[in-house]
Amino acid sequence: MAIIEVRGLSKTFMTKDDKVEALKDIDLTVEEGDIYGIIGMSGAGKSTLVRCLNYLETPSKGTVSIEGRDLGKLSGRQLRDLRSRIGMIFQSFNLLMQKTVIDNVCFPLLIHGTGKEEAKKKALELLETVGLADKKDAYPAQLSGGQKQRVAIARSLACDPKILLCDEATSALDPQTTAGVLELLRKINETRGITIVIITHQMSVVREICKHVAIVEEGRIVERGLVEEIFRHPKSRAARQLIIDGKDPDEWSAQAETDEIFDVSSDVIPGLQSGYTRIRIVFGGEAAFEPIISAMTVKFGIPFNILKADIKPLRAVSTGEMVLEFSGGKQTQEEVIGFLQEKELGVQVIGYQE
Repeated sequence: MAIIEVRGLSKTFMTKDDKVEALKDIDLTVEEGDIYGIIGMSGAGKSTLVRCLNYLETPSKGTVSIEGRDLGKLSGRQLRDLRSRIGMIFQSFNLLMQKTVIDNVCFPLLIHGTGKEEAKKKALELLETVGLADKKDAYPAQLSGGQKQRVAIARSLACDPKILLCDEATSALDPQTTAGVLELLRKINETRGITIVIITHQMSVVREICKHVAIVEEGRIVERGLVEEIFRHPKSRAARQLIIDGKDPDEWSAQAETDEIFDVSSDVIPGLQSGYTRIRIVFGGEAAFEPIISAMTVKFGIPFNILKADIKPLRAVSTGEMVLEFSGGKQTQEEVIGFLQEKELGVQVIGYQE
């Protein structure tokens, strides 16, 4: 069942001299219990989008519905009540520096009328959930970045939200700390059934935890779907840069506008030798243990040059990818592709030169 539905959403900001179209005709559906990633470079519009999901930003056009309720039709009080069921986590933690850890977690409970003793009891339970009960009397300045984010997560859970919005929640953390925070979010999703939307510019975060992903570029969603499917067959330029080139969004360049990745119907790629094909294959499970390259070399009687090989986690499962180059023309290309597809490997032609 869809818990978040966005239809035709646009957001325009007016400046002194011009107007900026931050979002353009966004359609998005997030199913209940999902972990949904939204990835794009700085300025792509992803943070504006997440703020529109709870009407901290009012869309210029289009609708946002939470559990079937159009937020644009709610009264101020109804909207405030709904927001209490939507937690938010930020890159900067947004903790109250003059309050202790437990008081930070108590804060939203007290605002919503929970008694002081009951609030402290629940806050302590939440701190145990995030592994920080022993830090309850500490102040934020005494905590590491990862610990601050765990306090922020505990605070976001205080009012029993059904949705958790994470805006660059791991961007300020080192890789090891990021892994711990992501594992905590995964546990919260599994044990509490909370739907999580993660805004990020890190593909590693999406691969590690998200079930679905939407790729935002210049205010538009250019590709969306299951993370596994997009990893196997990226179609948009932005997705190909993320996955094939291994570039996080902030590394995307204007030059990439002219770069091309070719599908099976393609015929040329600059710099590729005549009569050569370049393919990308994705494998996992039992296929990861098969001598695929050796088998192809024997079967087709030609060498296969390995241009790239890597193993990456995809939702806690190790998934391999290779970029291969070989000669032999169209017929050989089709036979190689057929062989790989029989092995149930993901395969994509990314270049061919006659």
